[in-house]
Amino acid sequence: MTLKALELLTECYILVQGNTVATMGGFKELKIVHRIVVDCMYNVHPIYAIKELMIKKELGKNPDLKDENWERFLPKFKKQNVKRRTTLQEKQKKKKKEYTPFPPEQLLRKEDYQMMSGEYFLTDKQKDEQKETRKRDEKEQRKVEKVKKQNA
Repeated sequence: MTLKALELLTECYILVQGNTVATMGGFKELKIVHRIVVDCMYNVHPIYAIKELMIKKELGKNPDLKDENWERFLPKFKKQNVKRRTTLQEKQKKKKKEYTPFPPEQLLRKEDYQMMSGEYFLTDKQKDEQKETRKRDEKEQRKVEKVKKQNA
């Protein structure tokens, strides 16, 4: 549909096969088609150009506006594509880490930490008692903080 609209607006014959575009038509129209095709290669949708061409064609028909500047009638599209390529300066700003052929040291497992603290060697009953004492201590601390807030 886009191709057909371009052909009708520019009065050119356009043939697209893969990455190759062949056009036949008048010199001015070929320049317009060339600009649109190159923009397509740079990831700009041709609908913007088609809209602009349609407006220009309508303005060209009006004899009062023939000699005026058409900029106020043409749409102004904001560029929304994000800058993807990093510049040379940005690449230099990023500091490269020194290359080391050795992998990083392996992290300790949960069991290793328990062995270091001595918790690993406790029985299940002793572990449960430790958990209960921790809970009681935390509960008491919360009570104390609550009382301090109420007094303040």
